[in-house]
Amino acid sequence: MSTSSTVIETNDTLAKRWRRATEEPAWLRLVLIGIALTFLALFLVLPLTVVLYGAFERGLSVWYDAIRDPDAMASIRLTLLIVVIVVPLNTLFGIAAAWAIAKFEFRGKPFLISLIDMPFAISPVVVGLIFVILFGSQGWLGPWLSSHDLRIIFAVPGIVIVIAFGTLPFIARELIPLMQQQGKEEEEASLTLGANGWKTFWHVTLPNIKWGLIYGIILCNARAMGEFGAVAVVSGRIRGETNTMPLHIEVLYNEYMFTAAFAVSSLLTALALVTIAIKSAVEWYDEHRQRLAAA
Repeated sequence: MSTSSTVIETNDTLAKRWRRATEEPAWLRLVLIGIALTFLALFLVLPLTVVLYGAFERGLSVWYDAIRDPDAMASIRLTLLIVVIVVPLNTLFGIAAAWAIAKFEFRGKPFLISLIDMPFAISPVVVGLIFVILFGSQGWLGPWLSSHDLRIIFAVPGIVIVIAFGTLPFIARELIPLMQQQGKEEEEASLTLGANGWKTFWHVTLPNIKWGLIYGIILCNARAMGEFGAVAVVSGRIRGETNTMPLHIEVLYNEYMFTAAFAVSSLLTALALVTIAIKSAVEWYDEHRQRLAAA
């Protein structure tokens, strides 16, 4: 009996020590939560509040007039046009690159992975300078482009190119680990049963990666709308022609048109919040689907 009591006491002592070693004290949890909330308040809530207050300080009609300004509308149309071009292109590239890397072995595979990661390592301003050196009037391909009446720098094609380069990794990097984790057994089984490559892709591969693909598209879209550094270098900042929304906001702010700048900023912020909401909804639905599948 005494031995059993000793064993129980020893187990209780070990359990208490384990809890003390693995669980933070209440005061430490409160401090960490307070630091996190303070950080969010200073770097997220406060800037959003400033933007919304500056946008609607003088009333909804002033906000609407700032949005309806021809230059503002041109920047909105250009931003949406770039998203419509860049996101599908990077979607096709991301699926193809992820499929090649995850499903096949070939020479140069590490080099391809390094190329995909390159936009993460290079400053956007440097990216803009690279393309100016390539396609500018005094660049390597500039004389040939001029002789064929082709304009890339200080025009929409240059903006599309630098944003496509900057958003290149998002979809591919979302799909590569997902496809590697899934393996290629299902595709091999489909081919064995007589399906061709396209049927295997549409009926096997695509359904397995659709949630990761949607998540990558959302991230790519958010980055495409908010890109600034590379676009500032190659666009020429021509009002009404090559100014995207971030560039137009900078122009308005530098000209002391603060209300108009905050108005356009609020619209860009709203688009970003919608993107985040869609991303959160996709994550929640995917987790809910996985729990149902596990049950």
